[in-house]
Amino acid sequence: MKLIVDADACPRKVLQICQQLGRSEGVPVWTVASFNHTIFSDHHVVVGNASQEADLKIINLAEAGDVVITQDWGLAAMVLGKQAKCINPLGREYHSDRIEFLLEEREIKAKLRRGGGRTKGPKKRIESDDRAFEQCLKRVFSYCKGESK
Repeated sequence: MKLIVDADACPRKVLQICQQLGRSEGVPVWTVASFNHTIFSDHHVVVGNASQEADLKIINLAEAGDVVITQDWGLAAMVLGKQAKCINPLGREYHSDRIEFLLEEREIKAKLRRGGGRTKGPKKRIESDDRAFEQCLKRVFSYCKGESK
């Protein structure tokens, strides 16, 4: 098992939590980001800044039993298809039975924006978001380690 972080848009605190838990659980942490970001990690992969380049690298790295951190619903769908676990930075686990709904919602919002409409952006991150993420990641690690025994 490895933890793969989509580090292009990952909050710094989430990245710190991933690195701390990875070390304490003995799980290698891989970060993937374009060359526009400065990331310090034992296993950091730098990609170009072309559209979807980091996502493609993450898909190629991910294997069944891995855990991926991303807020990209499209990437989450592909990761779930590879039998890996996927969590967003707010501490919500993506599930195969709900991902299609999220992708449909994304398309509806994109269509609205293309037509000149507006959608809400994300709320400001607060400390309870960090705690929720850490608890979710611990739970997923426990589940994955128990599953592999």
